Order: sequence, then C-alpha cells, then structure tokens
Amino acid sequence: MSLPRIHIGRPQRLAALLLLVLLAECLWVVGHQELSTADYRFARCGREMWERPSALEGYFTTCGNLNGDGTFAYRAAGLPLTVQRIVLLAADRLRAPANRLYADGSLNGTTWEARHELTSVVYLIHMPFVLFALWLGGGLWWVTRRLYGNEGGFLALGLYCFCPTVIRMAVTPNNDVLAMWGLYGLVYTAIGVAHAMQGPQRRWRPRIALLTVALGLTAAAHLVAALFGFLAALLFMLYLAQRRRGHVMQVLLISAVGATMILFAFYGFHLDAFSYVFMGGSARLWFSLAGVRSFVDSLANFPIVVAACVTALLYCGVRRSRYFGNTAPLLVFLALTPIVTTQAVSTPWLWALPFLFTFIGGVFADALEARTRKLFLVLTATILAAQAAACLAALPLVAR
Repeated sequence: MSLPRIHIGRPQRLAALLLLVLLAECLWVVGHQELSTADYRFARCGREMWERPSALEGYFTTCGNLNGDGTFAYRAAGLPLTVQRIVLLAADRLRAPANRLYADGSLNGTTWEARHELTSVVYLIHMPFVLFALWLGGGLWWVTRRLYGNEGGFLALGLYCFCPTVIRMAVTPNNDVLAMWGLYGLVYTAIGVAHAMQGPQRRWRPRIALLTVALGLTAAAHLVAALFGFLAALLFMLYLAQRRRGHVMQVLLISAVGATMILFAFYGFHLDAFSYVFMGGSARLWFSLAGVRSFVDSLANFPIVVAACVTALLYCGVRRSRYFGNTAPLLVFLALTPIVTTQAVSTPWLWALPFLFTFIGGVFADALEARTRKLFLVLTATILAAQAAACLAALPLVAR
C-alpha cells in the first residue's frame, strides 16, 4: 500500500505561518505568566492519574472523583511532568550507585513534593493546551479550505489565530479548549462519515473509528460537549445519509460504545470514579446569553463582531449563501451560544467560536466570487488587520 503524497504548496505554508504566529502569541503570554494554584492542582492531580492512584481510600485522586469535571485536562497538564520525571529517573540509573540522586528511585518518594527537581514547569503545564489550540487551528483551516477554498480558509484561520479569547483558553489548563477541539472534530467527522456512507462499506471503517475516538475524547473533556456533539452528529448524518439512513443509528451506537470505553480508560478503569460521570451532574445545563454579551462587549473582539454581522446580513439577503456548508456551522453556533452548565465550571459558548469562524469564512468566500469581489477583498483585509492589531494590543491583558 503506497502512502498518500503530501503536497506542501503556498497555501499550506501561509497557513503554517499563521499558526506559528498563534504559537508565538501563546508563548509570549505563557512567558509572562506565573503559576497559579489552579495550575498546580491540574498538574498534581494529572500526575497522580498517570503515576499512581491516590492513597485516599475511595477516591480516584487527592482531587476527589472530579465531580462534574473531565479528566482530559488533568491528564494533559500532568503528562509532560510525568514524562520529565521518568527521564530524570532513567538518567539517574545510568549513574554509579554511589552518585545517584534518587536512591529510592522515586524523586524523593512523592508525586508532587519534588517539583523543585523539574524545570520549565510553567511551559510544561501550559504547552499541551497550546498544542491542542494549534491542532484545532489546523483542523479549522483544513475544513474551511476544503469547503470554501483558500480565501474562506484563510479568513477563518486568521480570525481564529488573532482571537484573544482563544489565546486566553490556550494558555491555561482547562477542559474548555479540549472540548472545543473535540466538538469541532466530532461534528465534521460525523459529516465525513455520512458522506462516506454513500460509497463502499470498506471506506466506512476508518472514519467510524475516527468518529469513535473523537466522541470519546470529547466526553473525557466535557460530557455536555459529547452529548451535544452526538445529537448534532445524529441530525446531520440523518440529513446527509439519504438511502443509508438505516445505518446511521448502528454507526452511532458503535461509536458510543467505543467512546464509553475510552472515557472509562481516562478514569484508569476505576469503576467507582467512573460512576461519577453519571452521578456527578456534569450534564446539567441551563440557558443564558451573558457569556456572549461579554464577548461582544469586548473591544478586542470588535472586528470579529463586525464580520459576524456582515456575514449574517449576507446569509439572510443572498440566496446562494444559504446551503448546507454554511448552514451547518451556523446551526451549531446558534445552538451552543445560549448553553451554560450549572454543575461543572465551563463556558460552552466558547466551544461555538470555531463554528462561527467557519460560518464567516464560508459566507465571505461566496461574496468574494460575486461581482463585488474587490469591495469584499478590501473588507476582508481590513477586518483581519484590525483584529490582528486588537489582539496584539490585548495580549498584556491576557497574560494577567
């Protein structure tokens, strides 16, 4: 079997440049941050998940059973520190027994008390979330470029890379950035599975496996995101599958079973801790627009708000913009924005941002194909430049 050829042309290089700018923004913010008690909590409990169970009887970690909070962010924050600890121990074993620093082979015998032995802790804790934000940016560009072409893809990616809210989520340990990453991948993987169902069944399996992984990782970040993504996948797949609609529920049930096993693995196959997924109230939610108002009221997001308003007017007024590729992200965005969780501390309206950028990129790409192309090219460039300037000016505030 020959591997597919990977062509890296000018569009790929420009997209990589934008992602490098996002990485530079995040690294600058992380470099100006100080470790907080929340950072230590995520790192300590994450290391306990990777290295050993808690000594407290009946609890998964010293953080308890994480009532209502996903384990994904804890494991992501703790993994680099655990890896560095393993490297330190492995290097120490290469020394002569008389010169070894850790005679008991366990960094002073504790999980977190030996934090002074680890280096660059602030970067190690925060970098996994920065990498997931970069991964989501790459996925956003890949989806929008395939749907709308280079211009729509670059507009969506540019707004994403210069969004202060995205950067703020990417530089702190939290489950929201992971839920945002997982939910976006889950929805568009489900759409891809529905398209594949029109072809031979041998092409279904890898996409169904990818759908299962996406659903499981999203559930590990936040249960509400997984449930919302499952419902969105069901509706979109029923719409797109056409003659294969009878297979949709089978595909989703297989994915749900596999996702449950992935979620169980995140709890180290501890049944008592895993039971809190169902008893902890993490799926309790209500509706409010307070979060959206705070986003709109922020001056740093003003160019994005302008772009969203122009996009809404074009979508309502221009018939050629109203097709599935534009309507799907709009529906997800409108459904997510009013949701608030009442048990776990999270911000579901932030998960809607990639879908908003997808919608903006799609409608602007349609406008750039019309006779008013020059006007919208100027408008697109102005919005991107204004958003970049607003984002760079807001970085010192994000670092606080």
